[in-house]
Amino acid sequence: MTLLPTLLDPSDRPALRAGDDALTHSELAAVAAALAERIRGSGAGRVAVHAVPGIHTAVAVASAVLAGVPAVPLNPKLGQRELAHVLSDSAPGAVLAAPGAVLPDALGELPRIDVELGSTGGGAPPRDPGPAAPALVIYTSGTTGPPKGAVLSRGAVAANLDALADAWAWTGDDVLAHALPLFHVHGLVLGVLGPLRRGGALHHLPALDAAGLAAAVDGGATMVFGVPTQYHRLADQLESDPEAAKRIGRARLLVSGSAALTTVDHARLRAATGLAVRERYGLTESLILTAARADEEPEPGSVGRPVSGTEVRLDPVEGDPDLGTVHARGPGLFDGYLGRDGGLDADGWFATGDIGRWTESGALALVGRQATDLIKSGGYKIGAGEIENALLEHPGVAETAVFGVPDDDLGERVVAVVVAAGEAPEARELIDHVAAQLAPHKRPREVRFVDALPRNDMGKVLKARLRES
Repeated sequence: MTLLPTLLDPSDRPALRAGDDALTHSELAAVAAALAERIRGSGAGRVAVHAVPGIHTAVAVASAVLAGVPAVPLNPKLGQRELAHVLSDSAPGAVLAAPGAVLPDALGELPRIDVELGSTGGGAPPRDPGPAAPALVIYTSGTTGPPKGAVLSRGAVAANLDALADAWAWTGDDVLAHALPLFHVHGLVLGVLGPLRRGGALHHLPALDAAGLAAAVDGGATMVFGVPTQYHRLADQLESDPEAAKRIGRARLLVSGSAALTTVDHARLRAATGLAVRERYGLTESLILTAARADEEPEPGSVGRPVSGTEVRLDPVEGDPDLGTVHARGPGLFDGYLGRDGGLDADGWFATGDIGRWTESGALALVGRQATDLIKSGGYKIGAGEIENALLEHPGVAETAVFGVPDDDLGERVVAVVVAAGEAPEARELIDHVAAQLAPHKRPREVRFVDALPRNDMGKVLKARLRES
């Protein structure tokens, strides 16, 4: 099994494009061979990658794959304490970076290997270390403690990308466009290694805006990856730019992930472009578990059925027979956390920490994280996600986040934080709106208005910060 076979038998077709930089598969293979030789010559057991957006990060990770040395992609926005923890935990022997890039002081202590796009040469490719060898160590977001390094094998990455190729009819003829960060699963594993494994191309954009994406589709892009925040802003732009919407509508597939896309934005994007967005679901530790298929009508509010080779089960939640904790098993799961116990159980199952339910069609619908989005109020267990979707159907709500806070009477009471669309509606109007659509016990007991929701680099709302405010 070779993770990136196109590096060994390259074509002259486009492979990578970002800004003014572009490489064909043949050019990438030559650059990666030279860089892989330098990586092997460094003697590093693992290499850090200063994962700034752009072609140098993509080349660095592809070269590490060719060298057979695990890569540790680093968010360039990490604070000093976070970066020190990741470096101490992963102990990389060198750092790969774009020439001239200014590195944080902590990275300056490592031997530096510049990613030169004009480099060629290199000896014969090393013997492939095999599917069980680690390809990447990707650090979790650290929302429940210090970030942990999820060890992803070459076989896991290959198996998951192949399962997604089956779900999305993804071939070497596809050109993927996205503007995602390149230090995590979505933008890096799916968004860089995905097109390279297929023999297709990646066009990395500075932003997922109407003009840039329309131009990318004009230039051949057939697939688009994004997160809900990007798609929400894109829908806003397309409502006043029908020409760009028409051009984007010539793409083959829009895919959203990393958080739930609202049913409202599903409808807005379809009305603008004629394309139905497909959602998928996964974690750093599991890669992609479920995905809406390209050859089936998607079901807004769900994240599709399990991908080929992956099993998903729901363990019942006491108090609501329709909800369950999501567990998964399959070839795309990680091998565990670097230097730590925990991960998979004795039978190979991974507890995701998410709460979901099966729809009538057999798709998975998520209601939130067990730790943060399952609200225990008045003897009921309530999923925050369905309340958020109900609120977003009100014309006065642009964005919202729902969570529970301690309550002497109810145990927890439901709180909704709302970004208004225009003039803010009355809180009572929103409470009654939810009570009319859902069971009365699911209505918010408190509504707070804010100008913006705090989010991380992947667009996920930071509810812990909202609770503290």
